[in-house]
Amino acid sequence: MPSKALPALLLTLGLGLAGCTQFTPFQRPTPPVPAQWPASAASESTAAPQLPVDWRAAYPDARLQALIETALEHNRDLRLALARIEEARAQLRLVHTALSPDIDLAGAAAARRTDGDVSRRFELGLQLPAFELDLWGRLRSADEAARQRLLASEEAARAVQLALIADVAEAYLLQLELVERLRLTEATLATRAETRDIVARRRDVGLANTLDVLQAEGALTLVRAELANLRRQQAAADNALSLLVGTDPGPLPSGRALSALDLVADIQPGLPAEVLLERPDIRAAEARLRAAQADVDSARAALFPRITLTGALGLASSALAGLFDAASGTWLFQPAIRYPLFDAGRSRIGVALAEARMLAAVAEYERSIQVAFREVADRLAARQRLQEQLAAQREQVRIQSERLHLAEARYRAGLTNFLEVLDAQRDLYAAKQGVVQLTRALQANAVRLYQALGGGVGPTHPEG
Repeated sequence: MPSKALPALLLTLGLGLAGCTQFTPFQRPTPPVPAQWPASAASESTAAPQLPVDWRAAYPDARLQALIETALEHNRDLRLALARIEEARAQLRLVHTALSPDIDLAGAAAARRTDGDVSRRFELGLQLPAFELDLWGRLRSADEAARQRLLASEEAARAVQLALIADVAEAYLLQLELVERLRLTEATLATRAETRDIVARRRDVGLANTLDVLQAEGALTLVRAELANLRRQQAAADNALSLLVGTDPGPLPSGRALSALDLVADIQPGLPAEVLLERPDIRAAEARLRAAQADVDSARAALFPRITLTGALGLASSALAGLFDAASGTWLFQPAIRYPLFDAGRSRIGVALAEARMLAAVAEYERSIQVAFREVADRLAARQRLQEQLAAQREQVRIQSERLHLAEARYRAGLTNFLEVLDAQRDLYAAKQGVVQLTRALQANAVRLYQALGGGVGPTHPEG
C-alpha cells in the first residue's frame, strides 16, 4: 500500500467507527394523568377528536379569518418565535460542523540564522487541523441535542401560533359582545328616557308624584353611566385586538350578530393520551427531554479517551523558486490520543449536571401533560355548564319581560308604585345583558377547547 494512502485510510476508518455510535434509546415517560377524562368532563363518545385540519374550517367567519391572517403576518410574538427557530437551526448547523474535518489551505515562509548560516523554508499545502474521531458519540450526541432543540423551537412556534389564533378569536368575540351590549344599552337608554317623560307628564296631570320622576331620572342616569362604561371597555377591546393583530384591524362590519357565529363544531375528545401528546407544547417538552438525554450521552462520552488526527499534504522547499519542483512534495500524519487523568472532577460533574437537567426535563414534560389535561377537562366541563346556564338565562329574559309587562299595567292602573316598574326594568336589562355575555362565554370556551386539543395548526414553515 502506498504510504500516501495511509492517512486517507485511517481517516475513513475513523469516520466509519464514529458512524457506529449507539445512543441511549429514548423511552417516553408514562403520561401522569388518568386514562379517562373526569366524569364532569366526559362525553358519550370515545372516538378520536375530529379537529379541523385547518383553522379556517374552525372559524368560517370571513372577518375573523382576515383578522387571524393579519395577526399571523404582523404579530411580534410570533415573529420572535419564528426567529428562535432560525436561531436553533443555525446552532444545529454550527454543532454539526464538528462532525466533519476542517481542511485549510495554508502557506508559510520562515528564515533562521545560526552561526552565520541562514536557512529558509517555504511551505504551501492543505492542512487537517486536529480532527476528533467521535468513537464514543460525544459529538454526535451534541448534534442530536441541537437537532432536538430545533424541533422544540418549531413546536414552540406552533404553540404560539395556536395561542395567537385563539387570542384573536376571543378578542373578536369580545368586540361583538360589547357591540351587542352597547346596542342593548342604547335601546334601554331610549326606553328609560321615554319612561321618564311619561312619568313627568303623569305628574303634571296628578297621576304621579315627584318621587316617581326622580326615580325615573335616576334609572336613566344609571343607564347613561353603564353606556359610558361599555364604551370604555370597547375602546380597550379595540386596542387589545390591535396589539394582537399587529396593525389597525379596522372597524367591525355592521350587523354582525354574536349569536349568528358558528365557531368550532362540537368536539368529542378521545382518550387523554391520544389527545394530549399531539399538542405542540407537549411535543416541544418531549423534544427538550430528548435533547437533555442526548446531553447526558455527550457528557458521559467525554469520560472516554479522545483520539484526534492532524495531517498535512503539500509542498515544501528551502527556496521559493523550487517550491513547485517534483521533489518538493511533503505530507504529515499525526494521530493523538488524550485521556483525562485529573481534571478536578470536571468531567464527572458535567455528567451529574446533565443528569440533573434531564430530571428537570422529565418533570417539565410530565407537568406539561398534567396542565394540558386540566385545560381540556376544564373546557369540557364548562361547555356543558355554560349551555345549561345560557338556557336558564334565556328563560329568565322571558320571565322578566312578562313581569315588566304586568308591572307597567299595574302602575298605569294605579295598583302599585313606580318602584316596581323600575325593578322589573332593571332585572330585564340585566337578564338580556347576561344572555349576551353567556353567549360570548360559550363560544370563547369552544375556542379555548379547540386550542387545548391542539387545534388544526400545521408547520409554521416548510420543512428544511
